[in-house]
Amino acid sequence: MNSPYPPNPVSEHWLRQRFAAPRPFAPVTTGDGHLFRRDRPVREAAVLVPVVSHDDGLTVLFTRRTDHLHDHAGQISFPGGRAEEGESPRDTALRETAEEIGLDVTRVEILGHLNEYMTVTGYRVTPVVGLVQRPFELKPDDFEVAEVFEVPLAFLLDPANHQRNQLIQEGLERHYYAMPYGPYYIWGATAGMLMNFYAFLADPR
Repeated sequence: MNSPYPPNPVSEHWLRQRFAAPRPFAPVTTGDGHLFRRDRPVREAAVLVPVVSHDDGLTVLFTRRTDHLHDHAGQISFPGGRAEEGESPRDTALRETAEEIGLDVTRVEILGHLNEYMTVTGYRVTPVVGLVQRPFELKPDDFEVAEVFEVPLAFLLDPANHQRNQLIQEGLERHYYAMPYGPYYIWGATAGMLMNFYAFLADPR
């Protein structure tokens, strides 16, 4: 019988191998479309998908944004943000991560990129996957970050935890992915990028 893709648990070695060689990959979603604030041009952005190595397995680190932010207030997200002129997605993701949560980027091993994702607010986001080695210290920016927490990677890769929901927002019907975890409702762009991460890892090619 063929080995499951992805295996449970996922190891650092296996994760590195999946990103080591380029291969064809069809994303689950390319985003929500630029539904809101259409008067603004599309802006480039990048996020870090921080996979943290623990003795008992891998986790993914998230932030909960503060409630007063203009875009995606109070939502669960990856550390990241808008690109500066001439900046690569890798450099954007690492710079924004250092600014938002104070992570020493020398602790991050970049594995690769996932497909771009268009958010409803007009950001074209490149997710950059990085393996984070402990120990590390975090110093979150209190203005942007209300909380930092981790979720087991095995939970995020389990299809039983993947939801597809819909809502009416500003008069428009919107379909979105969600992966609720305890008190944390991971949804929208973050869950969409996680679905692409899952699909990339689950493809047996």
